[in-house]
Amino acid sequence: MNMIVLVGAIIVAAGVFLVVMGIAQSRREAGGQEEFQARLAQYGVGDAAMSGAPAAAPANIRERLNRIFQPAADRLGKGDVKKGRPPLQEQLQKADLKLRTSEYFMIQIACVIGLALIGLLRFGISWQLFALGVFGYFLPGFYVKRRMAKRLKAFNDQLGDTLVLLSNALKAGYSFAQAVDTVAKNASPPISEEFSRAVREMNLGGSVEEALNNMIKRIESPDFDLVVTAVAIHRTVGGNLAEILDNIAHTIRERIRIKGEIRTLTAQASASGTLITLMPIGLCVFMYFVTPSYFKPMTESFIGWAMLGAAAFFIFIGNLIIRKIVAIEV
Repeated sequence: MNMIVLVGAIIVAAGVFLVVMGIAQSRREAGGQEEFQARLAQYGVGDAAMSGAPAAAPANIRERLNRIFQPAADRLGKGDVKKGRPPLQEQLQKADLKLRTSEYFMIQIACVIGLALIGLLRFGISWQLFALGVFGYFLPGFYVKRRMAKRLKAFNDQLGDTLVLLSNALKAGYSFAQAVDTVAKNASPPISEEFSRAVREMNLGGSVEEALNNMIKRIESPDFDLVVTAVAIHRTVGGNLAEILDNIAHTIRERIRIKGEIRTLTAQASASGTLITLMPIGLCVFMYFVTPSYFKPMTESFIGWAMLGAAAFFIFIGNLIIRKIVAIEV
């Protein structure tokens, strides 16, 4: 009972801390806005601009929650470029998730609390509760990475046809910026969305190189990096860009075709590796959750933990060997 009270007190304290930090941040933002309006009033601009404007509507519950959780999300979502971990906002953009960092942080907290409560109701105060909470913290990150990989694959699969469309537009006499706009209007997502962003950046005054480099940062596709390099060289030294794009499109199409054949030939081995890896883990977790007493001999003795560790090690080694066998670079 004392442990339940302690855990509840920790959760309440964390919630109060986040609320206080959010209120302080919103007050600082409101103070800065008032100072800005006061400076405009000194030049006779603020009153004239605000006299005929309607009063601002009160923020809804979503905006209030965003203001509360945004400071914590900013601190936790900075990332580390040196270690290859991009900021959280950049990861959400790559995964094409229309979420703010504060909303992602709220989802993370909800997963932690939800799975921890499930562990509390099923196992009581034990290490399982904290293990489920940690798993809930990392669960949204796994989903974001999966979305990033899926979107990158879809982008690479569409790139060959997109380059043909881009080349045909150049052959028809369009400029490169007009050809990019044609792709944005006629291609399908996700490649049309990325080219639409590039068109908006160019319409706002950005150069073609800047727009394409920003696409590379969002997508991180080696094939598209080759296209951008070819475009940059063409804009520097000249040449027949349509023919270059046709050659790159042919190379990418052949690579995708060969990868598809390899994927077909290695599908059985890949499925076997996935099944052999996930089946014992899933069965173990299911049985432990349904009947915890079934695993008591394994979790209450050193020999049991040693057997579980050895099993996990051999499963990892087997999965690694299978992945090395089926991983064929093209």
